[in-house]
Amino acid sequence: MDRTSQRLLKEDRVHGDVMFPLAAYWIELPAGTHILDTHWHEEAEFFLLQEGEITFQVDTDYFPLKPGEAVFIESGDIHAAHVLKEGPCRFCALVFHQSLLASAQYDAIQQSVILPLQEKRQSFPRHMTPEIPWQAELIAQLERMLEAYAIKMPGFEAFMKGTLLIMLSQIVAAPGRAVNHSQSDSADTTKINRLKTVILYIQENYREPIRLSDLSELIPMSEGQFSRFFKAMTRKTPVDYINSYRIRQAADLLQQTDRKISDIALEVGFDNVSYFIKVFRKGMKCSPSEFRKGEAPGAGQSQLYP
Repeated sequence: MDRTSQRLLKEDRVHGDVMFPLAAYWIELPAGTHILDTHWHEEAEFFLLQEGEITFQVDTDYFPLKPGEAVFIESGDIHAAHVLKEGPCRFCALVFHQSLLASAQYDAIQQSVILPLQEKRQSFPRHMTPEIPWQAELIAQLERMLEAYAIKMPGFEAFMKGTLLIMLSQIVAAPGRAVNHSQSDSADTTKINRLKTVILYIQENYREPIRLSDLSELIPMSEGQFSRFFKAMTRKTPVDYINSYRIRQAADLLQQTDRKISDIALEVGFDNVSYFIKVFRKGMKCSPSEFRKGEAPGAGQSQLYP
């Protein structure tokens, strides 16, 4: 099978559509399941934790997150979530392209709030807690948007866009609320760009054998230096990260197609079906066949956003 045919077998994940580039996700994970691998996307995102305690990563910042707290992730930010206390985890994510907020023409709103958000000069705080009153109101607005999206109430698209604009007005309403993320430490920027280069290579080549030397040469670093760098940034070894990415692609194919499990294993880069099943069970807490049938906790939902 040529690579063009391979790529046609799996659709790229799209958040909403061209007319309304926004989507919401509700995720429930059983105890012992990894939360969220290191990744990034063009869209911005609000992440609201409902159950469990986790460590959240945005670029090179790490902070604990408790139920009721939220995170704002800028377009292009590297982010991940890791278990802090063992137990089930439940969260919501609202992912949107910032073009959704843009005015039809350059106007006062575009100048005062939209452009500064797009350029990361005037943005939401990364970590929002209900203990701070004005942040509690932002979280309440987020919860109302998630509810409107869930029931698809008439006119929910206007409600979502309008609420996002109201939230932007709230962070510029008083000094000290909006955060400037446009300037980062040069060393951190270098680390982030190096990691993005590696992750992009993995995403484009996961169907083929990937050697440690292939990845280390992208930086470039020695294999030992690269392994330490990668684990420090992602909390996973390169092999574990590649396997996890392959398993997520396999899970999508299991949900979207009726192809044989052995064919899917080969499609996503595993040359040994038994090893694929072992790695899948470790990562998803169920076998591939159980996942396909929806017989495992969380198996029937999209655990693989975004």
